[in-house]
Amino acid sequence: MTAKILGWQLGIARAVGAVVFAVVTGLLMALIFRKEESERTAGALLLPEDDEKGRTLLQDAVYLLTMVLILVFAAFARPADGDAGVWRTIFTYKWHVTVALLIALGFMLKAWFTREECVSWMESTWGFMKQIFPLLAGGVLVAGFLLGRPGHPALIPESHIQSLLGGNSLQANLLASVAGALMYFATLTEVPILQGLLGAGMGKGPALALLLAGPALSLPNMLVIGTVMGWKKTAVFVTIIVVMSTIAGVAYGTFAA
Repeated sequence: MTAKILGWQLGIARAVGAVVFAVVTGLLMALIFRKEESERTAGALLLPEDDEKGRTLLQDAVYLLTMVLILVFAAFARPADGDAGVWRTIFTYKWHVTVALLIALGFMLKAWFTREECVSWMESTWGFMKQIFPLLAGGVLVAGFLLGRPGHPALIPESHIQSLLGGNSLQANLLASVAGALMYFATLTEVPILQGLLGAGMGKGPALALLLAGPALSLPNMLVIGTVMGWKKTAVFVTIIVVMSTIAGVAYGTFAA
């Protein structure tokens, strides 16, 4: 959805950034708290291995890859007029590929998953749809009233957005990272909100910084993980996300300028 509405460059940058953030954040947390983790591991009980292996790692990887490809091809945007390259070819045959992937997914579900797993999957999917769709619709309406869309100003003056989040300065990226870390975004609502902000003059670097920090953190999220991980680890985790989001925003803003 990010790539289709905000551009493929920002979509790819967000996807790559999310994966890199997960790996780097995990490694940094393990490095910073290695002494505590070694003591916890040494004191943990050695549990017997589960004899029930279920699916192999390769099967899980193929299943997840198929799901991702279905999402990519089904949402593939129409290329620009006059574009006769590979993007036009993919768009022309996107539904053929999507149907083939859905058929492959059906065989995987039949061969690799139990009936109970499939029922649980469908129930969870339906539950998420009921939660996300009202929030998404509400988020689009609020973002439209407050921020408008490119070329159509709304209630918040564009000069305010440009002065705080315009360009690609360190201050603008840091502000976007901190704001994203504190704000709570319902799933997918950050995309129309960013569309309005970009249309009001927000820089591309701060936009990526907010996209990376926002889904990873929120004030309610901090309060919850603070009670689970402890406030020291939570503070370090939040700092890592904010700093990395700021750096990623500055780097992307420089590249995309």
